[in-house]
Amino acid sequence: MFVLELTYTAPVERVDALLPDHVAWLDTQYAAGVFIASGRKNPRDGGMILAVGDDRARIEEIVAADPFSAQGVCAYRITEFIATKTSEELAPYRQRLPG
Repeated sequence: MFVLELTYTAPVERVDALLPDHVAWLDTQYAAGVFIASGRKNPRDGGMILAVGDDRARIEEIVAADPFSAQGVCAYRITEFIATKTSEELAPYRQRLPG
């Protein structure tokens, strides 16, 4: 599982101009089963996305396709973690420690 932290690197007006394209990109990833939660940070200086998967390289490809990333209005920090404990609603995403 991955936590994707977006930090805006451009004025929020530039971010807002790309927002419809970013939301369409998000929708594509939700439909593909990659994203399970997302939203703005408060204060509004970026956002957070919770993504599922085992392949960091694939997550990096997905992030690179985000219009925010492609247009240089945000930087991503990708943190991988092993979700060994979840709520019952997220039980399908539970993972086991390797080895």
